[in-house]
Amino acid sequence: MDSGIITIMLPLALAIIMIGLGLELTPKDFARVTKHPKAVLIALFCQLVLLVGIAFLLCKLFTLEPLLAVGLMLLAASPGGSTANLFSYLFKGDLALNITLTAINSVIAALTLPLIVNFSIMHFMQEGQQISLHFSKILQVFGIIIIPVCVGMLIRHYAPALTEKLNKPLRFFAVILLLLIIAGAIFSERQNIASYLGQVGAATAIFCICSLTIGYFIPRLLGINSAQARACAFEIGIHNSTLAMTIALTVMASATIAMPAAVYSIFMYIFAALFGTLISKFALLTTKPAIDQDLEFDNTKH
Repeated sequence: MDSGIITIMLPLALAIIMIGLGLELTPKDFARVTKHPKAVLIALFCQLVLLVGIAFLLCKLFTLEPLLAVGLMLLAASPGGSTANLFSYLFKGDLALNITLTAINSVIAALTLPLIVNFSIMHFMQEGQQISLHFSKILQVFGIIIIPVCVGMLIRHYAPALTEKLNKPLRFFAVILLLLIIAGAIFSERQNIASYLGQVGAATAIFCICSLTIGYFIPRLLGINSAQARACAFEIGIHNSTLAMTIALTVMASATIAMPAAVYSIFMYIFAALFGTLISKFALLTTKPAIDQDLEFDNTKH
């Protein structure tokens, strides 16, 4: 992609998307963690420990080349985005919990993402390869994530009427931008795209499936109700691939590192929709016997 688009337009576009995320948040969303501490802690553990570990194992299992391995770890370290809230709404997740998880994740990711990426660089990259996140770049990542979200929250607080007008256009812009970023990243690496798909396609697909599955079933096994588990699944399973690609293309200046996030973006919406449909049907099947029993009980009365 053109260097001007990468260095100026891409960060600006991501900032607008993150402002849109901030428009959906209030301080109450951060305070709500005290109402559902168990669900929040389980979701954070799944995302920051289990899935980062799974991403690392997938890098090893598929023997990804160093830049692609760093890219997959960058994706794993990226928080959920506003699209996760949309899927949670569509498939009857606990939307309030989803928004809370997005708020908490966005803040924590500003700290954990550089740590995970720097670990990946040290582990996978050979000495002499000029890819790193030094302190100045860490501050840049922090600014990319936190500052626009705070701006969006301030707009919501001081100009609620403007917030209502901006919400839908910003959502539409986010979808269009994501498609353009994916297309641009793929076009810039068009000569190597078949090779990248062969190397990282299966790894990203498995990672996506693991993210959604772990995000739902681990909370369920630990006693979290179905609606909250769905919120956790979509928050964990729908990573902010736009953020990952922006960091890869601007802060790290590598289209190759952006490839796992670009490929993941192709899978995640399809898999998330299928997963939401499956757990909805599963919920219906598990509740049907109870309904049938109630009907039988009523019939015996007559």
